[in-house]
Amino acid sequence: MNSEKLYYQDQYITSFTANVLKSEIDDQGRYYVVLDQTAFYPTGGGQPHDLGMLNDINVYGVEEIEGEIRHFTEEPIEIDTMCTGEIEWERRFDHMQQHAGQHILSAAFVEEFDYKTASFHLGKEICSIDLDVANLSEGEATRVENLANDMILDNRPIETKWVTEEELSNYKLRKELSVSENIRLVIIPEFDYNGCGGTHPSTTGQVSAIKVLHWEKQKKKTRVYFVCGKRVMKQLSEKHQVIQGLTSLLSAPQENLEKAANQVLQQSKQYEKEITDLKMHLIKYEAKALLEQAQLINGQKMVQAVFQNRPVPELQHLAKVIVANTNDTVVLFVNENVQKLQMVCAKGSDLSLSMNQLVKQVLPIINGKGGGTDSIAQGGGDKLVSAEGLMEKLVKSI
Repeated sequence: MNSEKLYYQDQYITSFTANVLKSEIDDQGRYYVVLDQTAFYPTGGGQPHDLGMLNDINVYGVEEIEGEIRHFTEEPIEIDTMCTGEIEWERRFDHMQQHAGQHILSAAFVEEFDYKTASFHLGKEICSIDLDVANLSEGEATRVENLANDMILDNRPIETKWVTEEELSNYKLRKELSVSENIRLVIIPEFDYNGCGGTHPSTTGQVSAIKVLHWEKQKKKTRVYFVCGKRVMKQLSEKHQVIQGLTSLLSAPQENLEKAANQVLQQSKQYEKEITDLKMHLIKYEAKALLEQAQLINGQKMVQAVFQNRPVPELQHLAKVIVANTNDTVVLFVNENVQKLQMVCAKGSDLSLSMNQLVKQVLPIINGKGGGTDSIAQGGGDKLVSAEGLMEKLVKSI
């Protein structure tokens, strides 16, 4: 059931009337209608679908399925109804700017370095292309961005043309086509010739500007992130606000922000080292105090302690310091946090007990996991018993 595609006749149409040819519910329970003509662009070719209204009913999705352009609506619309459609123009024009900008940028990469575009993603905030090249330099990106913006300043026409497969030899296409019929070319004369089914402005000047933001390696390709049109100003505004905030926080002008931030990071690393050193000193005193409180239980000297929200590595270190200062003592630590119970068990070198076996014997009561060596072991699990109950089980298991 074919619909007349008004968005190909005039991409600037924002309102239209149409008759409902089909009104159904799909297998996902979504209402949809098929119209005799439509200005709603369906998802395709890397470009998201339009949004808008049909008879004041929200259209939240548009897809071309089995040859039909389906308009997904929040409420059903009866068949043979005459509809008035309204396109959300700001979204449509943004997509036109981004899509045309991608054509210009991709063509500029080919023009300057013969770097071909493998794929394109038009995101809600940022767009990206994947280049068939493993690395991209700062100089290359700047050179391409400058050429792309020169094309915009030239305000060249952006033309569309339907051609046959036989006529393709008359055009220097940027990449091979994926279709052999209903071929639509988007042309920027003497710069870019590309098969595309998307919507674009009528001139390059309406793209306004292109800004390459950053890029990253993607296997053997390079993913380039960029924005066009109004998104450039939005990015500039957001980044300026961040810079102003950092300028105030770091008490440094914009040109010295990187230096000031590095100084703060270096100072933070130094503080972290000093804090770690101080913790190690405190642990030595804590170990001494706990060892002095050791009790003889069933003939075995034990150090027992229940903690709240202590990092397990810290408790492991504390246990090691204790057993390093005594050969005949067992150390039993239980740690309780919001979500789980944890244990750390260690022993002096003269004892024949296995802490690994001890932990594994107790873990089932908290549905836990863990392990270690004969000298020290640890584990954790669900809070199915109290911390004191878990400690009691450890003591009884020795």
